[in-house]
Amino acid sequence: MHLTIERATLLSVLNHVHSVVEKRNTVPILSNVLIEAQGQHLTFTATDMDLTVEEQVEAAISQEGSTTLSAHMLYDIVRKLPDGAQVEMRLDPASQQCSIAAGRSSFELPTLAKEGFPSIPHDDLPEALGVTGQHLKQLIERTRFAISTEETRYYLNGIYLESFQQDGTQGLRAVATDGHRLAKCEIAMELHGLTIPGVIVPRKTVGEIFKMIEDDEETVELSVSETKIRLKHGQLTLTSKLIDGNFPDYQRVIPSQNDKVLNFDPRALAKAVDRVSVVSTDRSRGVKFGLDTGSMSLQSNSAGVGSAFEELEVSFSGEAMSVGFNARYLSDILSQLQGEVAEFRLNDSASPVVACDPEDSTALFVLMPMRV
Repeated sequence: MHLTIERATLLSVLNHVHSVVEKRNTVPILSNVLIEAQGQHLTFTATDMDLTVEEQVEAAISQEGSTTLSAHMLYDIVRKLPDGAQVEMRLDPASQQCSIAAGRSSFELPTLAKEGFPSIPHDDLPEALGVTGQHLKQLIERTRFAISTEETRYYLNGIYLESFQQDGTQGLRAVATDGHRLAKCEIAMELHGLTIPGVIVPRKTVGEIFKMIEDDEETVELSVSETKIRLKHGQLTLTSKLIDGNFPDYQRVIPSQNDKVLNFDPRALAKAVDRVSVVSTDRSRGVKFGLDTGSMSLQSNSAGVGSAFEELEVSFSGEAMSVGFNARYLSDILSQLQGEVAEFRLNDSASPVVACDPEDSTALFVLMPMRV
């Protein structure tokens, strides 16, 4: 194998594939990226056996061939090469060493034979539809903060993705929850008779998709089966196993009887929560809201540390009440409320709160209160 490729092109593809590879592997070949040079194209493949990323780029190939190299080592080398460099890669069949040269820099890396790399099936997935990168990024960005990291509740360790048709509108919906908060986001789009049945996309896959796609109008092909999801974006293909489990009935979690409405400036509240929670040293970092017509107080206390108090002007339609929240969970939701005025719908101090932007019906959030 002997080829030359522009450094920026090589770095771009390695950005996509190297993060799939776990830094610690009991199977050495899984630490490597498969590189295949054929015709005018160079194909890179990386996998952790649950998630596989494959991308093809153009290169000047003078001798076809294939090998596998340490994904993280190769990425670090290319990342530190000068901009505009032409990178030459040559595999010595005798020593099975791969030389990498650019300008005055040269490296010799050990390889593992392609034959030891896992065989990646390219089976067809039955359901497929096109969605813009912008819309897919929006679905992920507004929900992924609520993905659970609690491994015992594995069915919450991802985003629930489904197509929907409701009140004459159709599109894609994403939901995530960790039991303390819930995030739901929808995008309206023509499904053309295609459907995405409810599937749970794993947390790592969600992160890789978010990094790989651009926030633009280019179409991403989305395909799913009962066990896998696949995305195709240009010359990049990502295939992942789905979480095998039952996502909770999220519709039952969203309160429909909350009749007390709090309107506020989400950025002002986010800054106030950040300030008063400074004195809170416990894990929950609780902040207590005191709500009354026209004003809201925020309080935080920690024994032996101190206390904090702040008032904000708000609009509240209900009798005076108090309610406590985890400051971090609250801040995550406030960061997603993008309008000038946001809305909390409350019932009582022990019931879940619904958060939304009155002028944006695409996203909705639910936050459980806590004792403070």
